[in-house]
Amino acid sequence: MRPDYCRDEFHVIPLKTNNLNHMKNIAVHLAEGFEEIEAISIIDVLRRAGFEVLVVSVSDELVVTGSHQIKTTADYLFDEVDYATVDMIVLPGGMPGAENLKAHSGLREQILNFNDSNKPLGAICAAPMVLGNLGLLKDKNATCYPGFEDELHGAIITGNNVEAVDNIITGKGAGVAIEFALKIVETYKGKVQAKLLAEKMIAN
Repeated sequence: MRPDYCRDEFHVIPLKTNNLNHMKNIAVHLAEGFEEIEAISIIDVLRRAGFEVLVVSVSDELVVTGSHQIKTTADYLFDEVDYATVDMIVLPGGMPGAENLKAHSGLREQILNFNDSNKPLGAICAAPMVLGNLGLLKDKNATCYPGFEDELHGAIITGNNVEAVDNIITGKGAGVAIEFALKIVETYKGKVQAKLLAEKMIAN
């Protein structure tokens, strides 16, 4: 397991872990056609914050090609992951990445299981449609990339950069990927730790 620290090119900064929900392991899921900025920014920020981030491929190969033809190597194939040890599921967007996430029956089942257990879920850009099509956003404030609002069935679309309601965090798109990731840090490690990390990243 990675130690609880955030790292920049000059410092290693100890982080005091908030035991809220005992958050440790976050699984970020990659499908063919994922949005590279979102995926890499989220993985990077969460690892800096001291989370153990599992990069999971929902395709048949560990190497997954993003929507801009950038290849990224995942840590695990979907079927190799023990979701009983995972504390949060995160879905980057991009097209056709978000559609491929939505089409994965095993992932949909795990998302429903997590929601039933009130375990955290995060989705950004087009990916909130995965949650919307499962009925998980009904009557909740949510945001997504413009043009996908109809896929967020029953949600209260705010158009904000990031929304965090109950166990679900949604983000609007690639340009707010760091803000989205920092909201995860803030929610599960506290505002102080998120602010410290944002300052070190010059993201405040």
